[in-house]
Amino acid sequence: MARIHLTEQNEVTGAEKERYDELAGRNAVTNMKKGLLNDAATYDAYMGWYTSWNRLVEVIGEKDAILYAHAISTTNSCQLCSLFFISDVKGLGLDPHNLVYDEKEQVLVSLAQAIVKDPTSVSDELFDRLRGFFSDKEIVVIVGFAGQMIATNNFNSVLKIDVDQRLLPILHEFKPATWRKDIK
Repeated sequence: MARIHLTEQNEVTGAEKERYDELAGRNAVTNMKKGLLNDAATYDAYMGWYTSWNRLVEVIGEKDAILYAHAISTTNSCQLCSLFFISDVKGLGLDPHNLVYDEKEQVLVSLAQAIVKDPTSVSDELFDRLRGFFSDKEIVVIVGFAGQMIATNNFNSVLKIDVDQRLLPILHEFKPATWRKDIK
């Protein structure tokens, strides 16, 4: 159960109501957005994720963007985000638990895992491999998106935002990451 109240459309006023009404009109209300809509400014900041996502898709393509976001979210052990991307990976016709990556996808997944685990220790070797596929401008987009995704992961994990109804059938597919278990 979420640690905060997930707002409903009839409970909000002012800027929060404007944003909620717009979401409802597009049938785009999720539990995360219900949590964010406790405060319009925070909601607006987090909605920058979509700008970053759209640019990421332009730069690396939808499939690679999904695989990258999936790797960030599962490595960060965000249940809600992981389930969204497990669903998206399945939508690509892939098995999210038995992924086989080409060389570029493997570089992106390795970068995702490294950024989550220790962003100050992303290796020069990994960065050189990344440069083999992407320009500096593209790398900025890729790393920038990771920051947005991690912020979203943290919001959902810290506040224990409830899993959306549409994801409940795949709830059993989320496996928490265990790499942190020995960190003191």
